[in-house]
Amino acid sequence: MALPQAVVLALLLLAGPAAAQRTPTTPAAAPSPEPDCNGILLTYELQQRTKIRPFVTDRNKQPYAFRANATVLNSGTRPLKSWALLVTYAHDEILVGVDGAVLTGGGEMPYNTTDDAGNATSFSGYPQTDLLTPIATAGDLSQIQASVGIVGTVFAGPPGTRDFQPLPTSLSLDDVAYDCPKASNRSSRILSTCCVLTPEAEANATVVDANATDPTKNFLPRGTGDLVITYDVLQAYPSSYLALVTMENNAKLGRLDNWRMSWEWRRGEFIYSMKGAHPLEVDTSGCIYGAPGQYYKDLDFSQVLNCDRKPVILDLPLSRYNDTQIGKINHCCRNGTILPKSMDEAQSTSAFQMQVFKMPPDMNRTKLFPPANFKIAGASSLNPEYTCGQPVPVSPTAFPDPSGLDSTTMAVATWQVVCNITTAKNAKPKCCVTFSAFYNDSVIPCNTCACGCPANRRGPTCSTTAQSMLLPPEALLMPFDNRTSKALAWADLKHYNVPRPMPCGDFCGVSINWHVSTDYNKGWSARVTLFNWEDVDMANWFTAIVMDKAYDGFEQAYSFNATAVGKNTIFMQGLEGLNYLVKQTNMSGSDYLVPGKQQSVISFTKKLTPGINVVAGDGFPSKVFFNGDECAMPQRIPMSSGFRTHLGSVLALVLVLATSAFMLLQQ
Repeated sequence: MALPQAVVLALLLLAGPAAAQRTPTTPAAAPSPEPDCNGILLTYELQQRTKIRPFVTDRNKQPYAFRANATVLNSGTRPLKSWALLVTYAHDEILVGVDGAVLTGGGEMPYNTTDDAGNATSFSGYPQTDLLTPIATAGDLSQIQASVGIVGTVFAGPPGTRDFQPLPTSLSLDDVAYDCPKASNRSSRILSTCCVLTPEAEANATVVDANATDPTKNFLPRGTGDLVITYDVLQAYPSSYLALVTMENNAKLGRLDNWRMSWEWRRGEFIYSMKGAHPLEVDTSGCIYGAPGQYYKDLDFSQVLNCDRKPVILDLPLSRYNDTQIGKINHCCRNGTILPKSMDEAQSTSAFQMQVFKMPPDMNRTKLFPPANFKIAGASSLNPEYTCGQPVPVSPTAFPDPSGLDSTTMAVATWQVVCNITTAKNAKPKCCVTFSAFYNDSVIPCNTCACGCPANRRGPTCSTTAQSMLLPPEALLMPFDNRTSKALAWADLKHYNVPRPMPCGDFCGVSINWHVSTDYNKGWSARVTLFNWEDVDMANWFTAIVMDKAYDGFEQAYSFNATAVGKNTIFMQGLEGLNYLVKQTNMSGSDYLVPGKQQSVISFTKKLTPGINVVAGDGFPSKVFFNGDECAMPQRIPMSSGFRTHLGSVLALVLVLATSAFMLLQQ
């Protein structure tokens, strides 16, 4: 029976959308390589820009969401290992999400690209860290190309631009083996450049790299930095692996107290157990109510330690070192103390083990990925700040046989994270230095606001810019708030000017006094005193003194363990059993807290420093470090009346000679 024409038409209209829904979406084509690019092709494509809330009348403040895709394509003859793409944003972009890579510096999302201060934002490949060559893979795009999806927010462009396309200003590789010319526009939405090997790197490259597809040989050399984290997989199973995490301190003056380490699991992993360390929070709710609970239906999650995506790990106390359940790991269990090698090499390393469970699609013993975005910090305000790179695959670590046999055991896989000490812009010191001398009654105190002045100060108004007032020596043992009467009385006695308002304090937790004690024909001496104004004891402290002109004459310290370590630096620490700088207390019975202190006399000879003028300033350090932090130095040095008289005589003589010469010229 023939269907009515209207029914047939209705069926066709209904079938149309259904057929369209069944039609597979054509995947976006990969960017075609430039014909003459036989290196690394970098491409950045702006895919979408959409106006988002809030809607404002000021065009320059109107936010837009944008989507972009960056690709790194290896068209050369050399594998690109641990690639890092440099993108220079110029329109104050805020990155909200990144797929296929991570920020090399471990930045958190949302990430404001203005934090890079006009420099490039670096993206490191994750999980695809290496790009093989087309020759070694028969042109397999999945092995020679990486794509980075970027989602972010940008504000409207310059006035008068209706079709503004916020493209970066440059693309480059963070690899010294490649030269990247200035990127050019392939269209209004696409920026690209072709990076080629430098002549030096070209000479070392071969057309066919025999190790290009061999995962056991394709490694970068191990890096160096202030602190290096090594992530070793010791045992691998289909659903889990055993990892050893080791921190090695290479900074000459850097240290960590009560270290805290964190990272980001990028593939759904969780920590089942640990030895040598423990998580800050033991929490399994993320597993029980998340994907791990659905996949591991028979696993007893009451035994699991941590399911956070970004766990925080702490060291164990020394008392747990011999604990067979959570201790017994070399270099563990020291309350998070990591010292410089120059101070104690045995305590310059810290380590712990953990069993990690994986999630699909990584259920294979060879599917191993380290966490990303490592961070390390110390609990003390005097500890330096570190910026860590992303994990880089390196040659597997070789471990000596524990039974003493002449053999080594290789790790299944090894990654390395390099961390370096960074100083934030306008960062304030955490310690300061005072100067005094036997030939001057006054002490030059720490600078006003040497360690920063708090914005919400309480009490009387003080000046943050006035020069600090000279003090009598006994005032160094008093907190700043208790020095006012001493400072005023001393100024009245010595006829010094008193600024109004009076200067603020230094607000430093540690101060160091350098006192020139003696000066004679064949040598001289100084006394260094450490003051702890904090509320915590400082164990295993150290200080470093830079003596530009007196270094070669250093002989010894009498109450400290002192060593000349080069670069005009004298490294000092407490003697064994005397290495605690105690906190401030009122045990002396005074009505104010007295700082904990330690001091030592240091002797110098003039035999190796002929012409040294101790009184004129050669007897004072140019830099002082405490526990790795550079201290604020005074802007002046004590002057002797004899030196001032001598200087005045010289100036008077110069003036007389100049006047005589002028009169002769007039004649």
